[in-house]
Amino acid sequence: MCGTVAYEVDRLNGPILHCHCTTCRKAHAATFASTAGVKREYFRWLKGEGKLSSYESSPGKRRFFCSVCGSHLVASRDTQAHVVVRVATLDEDPRANSQAHIWVSHSVPWLEYDETVPFYPTVPPPDGVKT
Repeated sequence: MCGTVAYEVDRLNGPILHCHCTTCRKAHAATFASTAGVKREYFRWLKGEGKLSSYESSPGKRRFFCSVCGSHLVASRDTQAHVVVRVATLDEDPRANSQAHIWVSHSVPWLEYDETVPFYPTVPPPDGVKT
């Protein structure tokens, strides 16, 4: 978000998944986290690696974030051949569509996607969101 840390991927190697698990929701302060796997040989830090902080959110899984702005960037397990990028942190369109919502058993009841919940292209109109 702040530009202190930057990374590059040659290509995604896994599908884009929207993870609703409790840990992702809390780590991202969002209803779900959009992620995709990238083989380690196709991932590289470009700058700011010394400004990374990490947190072991479950045994063997580290979540890496910028120590300046707090933006969550990737997660990884040393035993896996890939890292998991947070797709929303990519600067360019990955030219892939999401494939699934996972851990929906952890979804929050107030998240709804139906015709009764309005969508706005930017902010709501001046008269606000109707309740």
